[in-house]
Amino acid sequence: MALTAPQRKAKMRLLPPNHPVALSWRRFWRQVSHMMPKRIYARSLIIVIAPMILLQSVVAFVFMERHWQTVTVRLSEAVVRDIAAIIDMTDTFVTDGNYSEVVRIAQDRLGLRIDILPPDPLPAPGPKPFFSILDEALSSEITKQINRPFWIDTVGNSNIVEIRVQLADAVLRVFARRNQAYASNTHIFLLWMVGTSLVLITIAVLFLRNQMRPILALAEAAESFGKGRPMPENFRPRGAEEVRRAGMAFIQMRERIERQIEQRTMMLTGVSHDLRTILTRFRLQLALMPGADEKEGIEQDINDMQSMLEGYMAFARGEGAESAGVLDLQIYFDKLAEEARLRDRILNTRLSGDPEVRVRPNDFQRLLSNLIGNGFRYANRVDVQAAHTRGSLIVTIDDDGPGVPEDRRDDVFKPFFRLDEARNLDKSGTGLGLSIARDIARSHGGDVNLSDSPLGGLRATIRVPA
Repeated sequence: MALTAPQRKAKMRLLPPNHPVALSWRRFWRQVSHMMPKRIYARSLIIVIAPMILLQSVVAFVFMERHWQTVTVRLSEAVVRDIAAIIDMTDTFVTDGNYSEVVRIAQDRLGLRIDILPPDPLPAPGPKPFFSILDEALSSEITKQINRPFWIDTVGNSNIVEIRVQLADAVLRVFARRNQAYASNTHIFLLWMVGTSLVLITIAVLFLRNQMRPILALAEAAESFGKGRPMPENFRPRGAEEVRRAGMAFIQMRERIERQIEQRTMMLTGVSHDLRTILTRFRLQLALMPGADEKEGIEQDINDMQSMLEGYMAFARGEGAESAGVLDLQIYFDKLAEEARLRDRILNTRLSGDPEVRVRPNDFQRLLSNLIGNGFRYANRVDVQAAHTRGSLIVTIDDDGPGVPEDRRDDVFKPFFRLDEARNLDKSGTGLGLSIARDIARSHGGDVNLSDSPLGGLRATIRVPA
């Protein structure tokens, strides 16, 4: 008993994953998925065009199989019937070898041009065409109605069909127009079918392009937001109702996120202002206090609190309101070289591609400064390589410092996390440098990852779209 489609699917699910049938089935669908286009525009065209081609193929097959072949058989049958009538006339009424009346009747009444040839052998059969309904129909009807030796030529002259029939003491040669025995107007149907298909496909392409524009605009707006860039000026929800709803939901989501960031920044700015006021009051009270030894310790605590407060504010700012601009990496690398000289560190920089990248300049310089500054602080040599290819920027920072254990590389990106075992405690640090760096990278639509460096220390890799 044959299985239904749901039963076959259930049977496939019951097979173990390593079963040959299951493996072949998954391999087949992987190949199909690999060959299918990835863009929704191309897939939509396939959804529209594939049923149209299938329908046209079925209609063409039915027409060729039924109408074209039936009409050709009927026409060939009529022509062969006329030839049979001519043969009967020659056998019945021609006794003195005068065929002039038969030739006249065939030409005037039947539209056939005939000749009476000497009783020579018929020509050898010619090569049969690969696909010829006319050749098959004529041969079948002559055999059925006349049943005498015959020879036909449907390939030579495109407008004339030649038929020779062996008589008792002569050979009858008949020339008939091809359209008398063949449905020759088929190309009109095919032209109409192909023409209407092209018109429908053109309309579908134009319609789909118009429907795809709002989706592409929404994708561009979402990508710009992910990279920390402003929304395109001409963006507004348009298109089908579902696309409009998605556009409105995106705009509302963006407004909520921006409002949340703004509220967070305002709250922390107010907290910072209040804490700075208290710190200023501490400094004034400290200036009036006697005892130099005690004042020195308290003043150091106040300075540490001030440094920590600035670090918290820098982390809380996160994604700032800075607009996207152009940063020249070559100029920035020149500044790094001067800083390395002042710190007595070895710095090697290499830049490939366009030195100008479109990012938020101040934030991105801060991202690089945090990572390269760690290299200056904990290592003697730092190598910086930047590759600006089409659509992406990859910056690799290597140092020969103590590095970070592989199982702690995710922890160092957590706020306020200090890796005292691997690095010396920086008294002015707050454990926010790498957190701020990753936050800035992700606000640009990229990320920061750590790995082992060929120099023996740590490698930081920045990948952002640019």
